[in-house]
Amino acid sequence: MKIVILGCGRVGAALASMLSREGHTLTIVDLNDEAFGRLSPTFPQGQTVLGDGTDEDVLRRAGIEQADAFVAATNGDNRNILAAQIARHTFRVPRVLCRIYDPIRQETYNSMGLESISPTIIGAKLFRDALLNPVVRTSSPAHSLAHGTSVPLLPMERDQAGRNQAGGRAQRG
Repeated sequence: MKIVILGCGRVGAALASMLSREGHTLTIVDLNDEAFGRLSPTFPQGQTVLGDGTDEDVLRRAGIEQADAFVAATNGDNRNILAAQIARHTFRVPRVLCRIYDPIRQETYNSMGLESISPTIIGAKLFRDALLNPVVRTSSPAHSLAHGTSVPLLPMERDQAGRNQAGGRAQRG
């Protein structure tokens, strides 16, 4: 898959490194040349573009016209939303994902069809689950996600009263 990533911060660099190792063709765009230093040493040279990812000429240099997917992963909601809209509507990229920190904005843009991920909501849910559903630390979704491993799907054990291990009432289907 040909993917253009906007933002070479911690998330963008980690995503680029993962996808590159999996054999995808990537280009990563950032305003700051030093940000490319976050990429893994094995990341292919020449697949970085210095510039503003909301500028159509910069996106063209990144190969957006041939892209199968675009990910806006900067630390700015406005920049991510604008870049995602440009990728979707101007360049007609088939798959467009956008990071939005503000949960209210995320809900609004999701309702308009913009596929987005909110680290704020994900983080809050992981903390909630870790607090309310204690499980063996090495098998919890929070632990798995934090360490980049697969999230285990473990059946909940129930006691004779139908409560799960965390003490809550089990739902009956």
